[in-house]
Amino acid sequence: MTTKSAATLSADNNLLLEEPLLRLPLEVLRKLFKSSQRYIENDGKKLTELARDAAAKAPQVSPETSLESLNTMINRMQTLKRKMEDLHEQEKAIHFQSRKRVSHLNDLHSLPAIMDSGYESWSKIRLDRFMVDYMLRNGYSESAKLLAHKQGIDELVDIDVFVQCWNIEESLRNKKTTECLAWCAENKTALKKIKSTLEFELRLQVYIELVRERKLKEAVTYSRKHLSGSFDAHTTEFLRASCMLAFPPERPGPYKALYAEGRWDHLVKTFVSTHHNLYNLPQEPLLHVALAAGLSSLKTPSCHSTLSTRHNTACTVTSLCPICSTELNDLAKPVPYGHHTTSWVDHDLVVLPNGRVYGTKRLADLAGKLGLQEDKIRDPISGEEYEKTEVRKVFIS
Repeated sequence: MTTKSAATLSADNNLLLEEPLLRLPLEVLRKLFKSSQRYIENDGKKLTELARDAAAKAPQVSPETSLESLNTMINRMQTLKRKMEDLHEQEKAIHFQSRKRVSHLNDLHSLPAIMDSGYESWSKIRLDRFMVDYMLRNGYSESAKLLAHKQGIDELVDIDVFVQCWNIEESLRNKKTTECLAWCAENKTALKKIKSTLEFELRLQVYIELVRERKLKEAVTYSRKHLSGSFDAHTTEFLRASCMLAFPPERPGPYKALYAEGRWDHLVKTFVSTHHNLYNLPQEPLLHVALAAGLSSLKTPSCHSTLSTRHNTACTVTSLCPICSTELNDLAKPVPYGHHTTSWVDHDLVVLPNGRVYGTKRLADLAGKLGLQEDKIRDPISGEEYEKTEVRKVFIS
């Protein structure tokens, strides 16, 4: 029987996983605002200079030259207008998306209890969102788009942001830094604010590749242009990189770690972590976060014991403990054990020869429904039958 506390819906607890749903559009809006601000400042400054220059030269040049200067300014203003209209359309789309998300979260507050039919449909939408999030993080962007479109949740997921992230990940795995460096330039102010070392790491890798190919002159030039400015913040790395020039890759000496191919994997992880921090996204898929919360409530000290693993491997008849299952076992290992203040086990417990524990009444009711002999009982899960004399009484200690 469901208790009142279990049936009552706590909207605030359900919304603990929903912070990225609202924060990411805000981050996108912040980027759009910064872009529009940059366009206005740069083009405004250039237009002012052009106007001042045209006014100063007007008495000394022909009318045709003055008209040409005016046309140049008009063209620049039209270009600025197109850029601003573009950004405005993007802003409108983000605002529409945010309203949809707020409405989705408000629906939860209108539900009185977990048993309400509306909660099931709301939870289904959330599960679909988590599945899309998981697929996007793992590069299944087309499948994610199809699922989002089919379920009508396009406004509740952030496909473009994750697709861009995955494309840059792939370029780094292919040992190309151009796309990632362009992303760093686009987000330079925000990266500086969070004290990210991503751009320095990328520049250092470009330098390492030049040294690996023994293009020493180009490497020195590149270092002076892109690395020397970070000397104070990265003194040790800069000095080690400088010393690499004397050690070719076939004789790396103490610089084997810098030449290692594993640095590219490090760059991928650094980029993904930085990207998610910038957009206030959790590092783990939301599906894993939700599963970990549920697994923690079920986990007991016996879940990862050798006995339970061996027992579950042998069992092929029915559902296993989620913690001990092959699919979720690794995910459940780092989560804490559940803290239970109320016991939900059956009364008058007995243990069957196969090690499973049930309440006496439950076994008796099942035997009655199945029409078993009086001295027989059946395991509700495995279907094995035993003599009542083989059953032992157990007590919670």
